[in-house]
Amino acid sequence: MDTATDARGGTGGLRERKRLRTRQAISDAAIRLFLSEGFETVSVARVADAAEVSKPTLFKYFPTKEDLVLHRFADHEDEAARTVRDRPADVPPLDALHRHLLDGLERRDPITGLSDRPEAVELSRLLLATPSLVARLADYTARTEALLAHALAEAVGAGPDDLACRLAARQIVGTQQLLGMDNCRRVSSGMPLDAAHREAVADADRAFALLRDGLGGLLGR
Repeated sequence: MDTATDARGGTGGLRERKRLRTRQAISDAAIRLFLSEGFETVSVARVADAAEVSKPTLFKYFPTKEDLVLHRFADHEDEAARTVRDRPADVPPLDALHRHLLDGLERRDPITGLSDRPEAVELSRLLLATPSLVARLADYTARTEALLAHALAEAVGAGPDDLACRLAARQIVGTQQLLGMDNCRRVSSGMPLDAAHREAVADADRAFALLRDGLGGLLGR
């Protein structure tokens, strides 16, 4: 029956939308509390209460307290790898990654650290001031590096565990994170966004020039 078919399709879509709304509600409640009272002060139980969910439900969406903040980084874990895989055939991997970063800076993408939206600025301050968040960020970094290393290996025809590609991925991801942290500090200090953008672009250009000097033989110039 058509109605049954539509109902099955609608139920699936409704279930997914409800899941996404619940995840967003939990995240929003957590961020509000963390920004107003501090990450260490607010308990997971308080976040669950504010989001009107149980603690088991919260942990189903966010396995650790740190994930309530850092899931935004997790959403970008495969971004560098996708940039390499989706690049035009005649564009070297480093050039593709460089262009992608510049595009993000132009769009003031919060993941680049160059966003003056109040919540993004406060989140940057929260991250930089909370050692447990910085430590947890290392887990996301490791996954990003592994995904990028695999994509680079595919790009140059190397094996999945190629040492050179793993070293390259570590340098590239580390460079992007350092640039992002510098951008966060610029914006958090009150530097006008246009001035921060100019400095961020200059630093990105210099950083990728240095990467090309070191990695050009592997990844092209």
